[in-house]
Amino acid sequence: MSKIKFKQIPPLSKADTDRYWSQVDQSDNDRACWVWTGSVNSKGYGRFFVNGRHQGAHRLSWLLAGRAIHRNLLICHTCDNKRCVNPDHLIMADTATNNRDAKLKRNLAGKRKRIKKPYSDFPMFPHATGRWAKKIRGKFHYFGSIIDDPKGEKALEQLNREWPYLFEGRTPPPTDTGDGCTLRTLCNAFLTNKKLKLDSGELSESSFSDYYRVCGVLIDHFGKDRCVDDLHPDDFQSFRRQLSKRLGVVTLRNEINRFRIIFKFAHDQRLIDRPVHYGQGFDKPAAKELRRARNQAGPRMFEADELRRILEAADPIVRAMVLLGINCGFGNTDVATLPQSAVNFETGWVDFPRVKTEINRRAPLWPETIEALQEAIARRPSPKDRADADLCFVTVQGNRWVRIVQKQSGDESEVRYVKRDTITSRFGALLKQLKMNGRKGLGFYSLRHTFETIAGESRDQVAVNAIMGHVDNTMAGVYRERISDERLRAVTECVHNWLFGWG
Repeated sequence: MSKIKFKQIPPLSKADTDRYWSQVDQSDNDRACWVWTGSVNSKGYGRFFVNGRHQGAHRLSWLLAGRAIHRNLLICHTCDNKRCVNPDHLIMADTATNNRDAKLKRNLAGKRKRIKKPYSDFPMFPHATGRWAKKIRGKFHYFGSIIDDPKGEKALEQLNREWPYLFEGRTPPPTDTGDGCTLRTLCNAFLTNKKLKLDSGELSESSFSDYYRVCGVLIDHFGKDRCVDDLHPDDFQSFRRQLSKRLGVVTLRNEINRFRIIFKFAHDQRLIDRPVHYGQGFDKPAAKELRRARNQAGPRMFEADELRRILEAADPIVRAMVLLGINCGFGNTDVATLPQSAVNFETGWVDFPRVKTEINRRAPLWPETIEALQEAIARRPSPKDRADADLCFVTVQGNRWVRIVQKQSGDESEVRYVKRDTITSRFGALLKQLKMNGRKGLGFYSLRHTFETIAGESRDQVAVNAIMGHVDNTMAGVYRERISDERLRAVTECVHNWLFGWG
């Protein structure tokens, strides 16, 4: 491999350097060019006499900025101003690239070819200098070459990152300088920590999937190279405004809580020296707003006649799942991870800690539930994974009904985690078939809402909470060692009588 050769010039003395800069006008203007006021050559480029010969003024500026020049490359102007010596307006390029750039600019200047925005709402315009531009606070700002970024994707990412600062007249912070923790570094460290807890069984697959997703939301909004220390309360206020446009208040509350957990991790792990300051613009929605949203959405539960229609139309597998949901208050992940060893078909009881909280649960099974569950197990395909051999339910493909799937992205070094919830999709299709999908928020998890609501009519909330797997933070919960089977049976019989109308 041949050695790359660079253009060298003798170092300028302090007197020559002072003389050079005395001929540069750096006064502020829309294009931010540093205009050479000295002599120019026949082509209009500035020139400076030093060490016995004339040197290109713009080439000297490039070298004075500490940059090397490859012998076979040119120093070109991105601003199309031959007298400009601002090193930020200069690039090193080959002859073909320079000619292509010059042709584009001639076409722009002569209006023979107009470059259009990628789409009508694109927030920047193609400047005559061949760069994406936007006027902010009366001053033009530039966001890269149109040739290198014809769709404006990189320019838009830069604008989103720098907008809060430029709008306030501040200088945008540098990105990924190596001096601070970037969002990419934080998210990688956070997800690595959570993956270890997932592998050890300390974190559910559902929670890990949520954390992975919100890390992606952070990266998409702020950019992976944004330094965590550079995030300002105004950034979080703008971020919350964007989230609130597409999320309901309940989901917004949960999302903000997850974001705060991620940034708390950064300080706890000493990735940053001080806690992140969110300001008051990144607060979770108030309890009043949550109640209003819930009132507007209406009840997230099924009536008895609706459930009977669902049970009648469901296939044997889904029927067993639905009965577990309304009999025991099971959610999607509970059903998907229920082992056969947790079910005693002889006594008719299920003993299965809730996956989300690991709180022990014990519930009596209805005859209908036992019969449906036995049929579902008899129809169950062989699981792909030996670890799933004891599960009550697996899909036709032999997978878990709720699982986390690893997907390789375009970059082979990056793995994406995607949550697959087949229970939600199958149950949703059933509701659509029965034309019961009109109410917002109605799904398989609504069976837990229904169980809690109807079971409360038993007037034994302690027993209801025990079957639901709810955390009891009262002193009574600390001292209570068990709940009798009679109380638990009375709760499920209350729901059974409501649903089927007999004892």
